[in-house]
Amino acid sequence: MRQVIHKITKVWPNIVSMTVIAITRRVRSDVPEEDERHLIKQISGCIFGKGGEISSKSRADQLRKTYLHLSEEGRKKFLRLLAKEFDGNISVLEDKIKIMQSAKNDIEKIKAELQLREALVPPRVKFLKLLSTLPNGLQFLINMRTDLLSLATKDPFLIKLDTDLKNLLLSWFDLNLLDLTEITWDSPAALLERLIDYEAVHEIRSWSDMKHRLRPDRRCFAFFHHKVPAEPLIFIEVALTHGLSDNIQNLLDESAPPVDPQNADTVIFYSISNTQKGLAGISLGNFLIKQVIEKLSSELKNIKHFTTLSPIARFREWLEKYLSEEDITILATKESEVIKKITGTNRFEEGIHKLQDSEWYTDRKISDSLKAPLMKLCVHYLLKEKRGQDAYDPVANFHFANGARIERINWLADISKKGIEQSMSMMVNYYYELSSIAENRENYITYGKIATSKEVKKLLKNKKY
Repeated sequence: MRQVIHKITKVWPNIVSMTVIAITRRVRSDVPEEDERHLIKQISGCIFGKGGEISSKSRADQLRKTYLHLSEEGRKKFLRLLAKEFDGNISVLEDKIKIMQSAKNDIEKIKAELQLREALVPPRVKFLKLLSTLPNGLQFLINMRTDLLSLATKDPFLIKLDTDLKNLLLSWFDLNLLDLTEITWDSPAALLERLIDYEAVHEIRSWSDMKHRLRPDRRCFAFFHHKVPAEPLIFIEVALTHGLSDNIQNLLDESAPPVDPQNADTVIFYSISNTQKGLAGISLGNFLIKQVIEKLSSELKNIKHFTTLSPIARFREWLEKYLSEEDITILATKESEVIKKITGTNRFEEGIHKLQDSEWYTDRKISDSLKAPLMKLCVHYLLKEKRGQDAYDPVANFHFANGARIERINWLADISKKGIEQSMSMMVNYYYELSSIAENRENYITYGKIATSKEVKKLLKNKKY
């Protein structure tokens, strides 16, 4: 008898699984109205159904499989059902608040508060937690949030669902749960292929390029999570150099002679890429930079400087969108006339368009003439253009919030097609001076004050910044 019970216990999860599969296969990929009602029942059964952990996980697993085979429209409907039908109960919340307000002593107040806290957690959170316990469940939730992010800006219920999911992911991706790993040429080929696919700043053009970025004077570090072991969550590429780098093509030149890491005095962070769109808003980059600084500081005692060579991805976009004829007061009249003369137009905006369609950067005379006005506009953009109190440029905002100062603007630093299109060839060095990081961060976050080098301030000598 015991053997029979043991066999039944062993196969029971599969019996449950097959039963649920038979039910969930009726859900069509675009989730028509009759299937919506069926999905609501399935999710309700997962959240409120009877049975133990095994049956709950089986139901959750089949709902995951259902979601994966849905079309884009079907996934939208699934998410909206989850958001709206399994939200918190407003009437219950109002009752709990009234009970707390009428409490006569501390014991009653605390009891009422705890009940209110429980009522504030919508039922869908239990479902999301169940999904996270499944094999590859955490990756599934990250991917689900990727789908959700494109929808959540307009629908208030989806905004609440996104908040629930983001808060759960924040707790699961705490710094203490992440592993810092150095990626080398000896790392698994599948992992290196992922880096090639995920690189978001400077395209990795070939395996030879990949190997160059992993040679002794080049380093790559990534954060991993034990529940998503095959996927780097974010990675950063580093160059060990003598002094600050001012040109990305030189930095990525495969024929350039290597630097002995023991003789290098500067760490250049030249690329940082988030690999999981579903982790948007969950800041991992700041922790990654800090841990890499600590690691390299302890390994290479000769390192004195930590800086970036960063793109200015939205500079040209800002020029075209915000600069009108009246705005040219940022420049001196003489500087503005230079751009108009070179491009043969009376309007600044038209001039920028004309430059974009030419190879102006290959003409030394034109390039030298454009350098002063464009760099001045770039410094204005980085220091003065804001979204609220934050810098308009997202990369600049990231580094200012981490405690870096703006050290230097580099002319003709990226003459790739992407570099010309995005930033009119310019890149910037953000400098992490270890003794000033905390103060710079506090000044920026609290007062919006940006730490700036004397060299950068000189570019704006005709204006007070």
